[in-house]
Amino acid sequence: MRALFWLLASGFWLLVLGALVTLAGSRLIARVHPPRGRRIDVGGLRQHVVELSPNDASADAMPLVLLHGAGCNLEDMRLALGERLAARHRVILLDRPGQGWSESRGRRLSSPTAQAAVLCAVLDYLGVARALFVGHSWSGALALTFALDQRQRAAGLVLLSPPTHPQLRHMTRLYRALAAPLAGWLFAHTFALPFSAIALASGIRTAFTPQAPPRHYLKRSAAFLLLRPAAFLANARDMADLQAFLARQVPRYRELAVLTVIVQGDSDRVVLTERHATALAAAASGAKLVVLPGVGHMPHHAATDRVVAAIEELAAKANGE
Repeated sequence: MRALFWLLASGFWLLVLGALVTLAGSRLIARVHPPRGRRIDVGGLRQHVVELSPNDASADAMPLVLLHGAGCNLEDMRLALGERLAARHRVILLDRPGQGWSESRGRRLSSPTAQAAVLCAVLDYLGVARALFVGHSWSGALALTFALDQRQRAAGLVLLSPPTHPQLRHMTRLYRALAAPLAGWLFAHTFALPFSAIALASGIRTAFTPQAPPRHYLKRSAAFLLLRPAAFLANARDMADLQAFLARQVPRYRELAVLTVIVQGDSDRVVLTERHATALAAAASGAKLVVLPGVGHMPHHAATDRVVAAIEELAAKANGE
């Protein structure tokens, strides 16, 4: 009995210690990586948006919306593409609900459908009626959903390493545990930050394989924002629910009517090309598939010139040039 008491007491104080470390760490992360844009109210939720505009007023005005993948925030897309594309376009970057500095509302916003509705409201607020969407990884599914639900508002899609089919069980199994209502919440508020902080650099290297991450990527991408409890839980829910969502969305791909380019590396080990990009190109008539030899899951960093060229080419077509 005495041993059980000490075991329970030790567990309790470990939870308290983890909670204190998480609270202090979250505050430090927020201070080191504050919002770099503005936070606008959408349906009672503040969404973080950064806008970059060309210096030349006569430049091509086709707005570009850059959507980051899972486990990231808008800084990832800004680093790779944002500043460069802003030379000719109005570029809109936003943290997806629950990520970076955007708020979420529990599991109700974990699906691409729900996040597409938030995206629509953000664009309404910004006065953007039509844009070209660039979605990386998880946001490839989001961009597809937006184009299927809001056909008149999507001038085109550039999908970078998008998960499109329900072939993700190996990836979503862990996230289902992390998104569990009680255990997931408890882990996120106690041990997720200290444990994940140790593994974060390794996880980023895995995502970039076979390439190496850009110099100082961990700091410049504000990747530690993911480790705060709300963001950690939101990301886990997004990933946990993606498999079932894709199973429902696959039959809709034949309805895709907007200009679409899919860019993926043939060395991507996170989202396998043949199971997703190739399958989408076969299902959606008119979608163009660009496979990059030797490139992994982060083509916007590993093959920036090719990705920018694909975006510019699609923007020109959308403008009727």
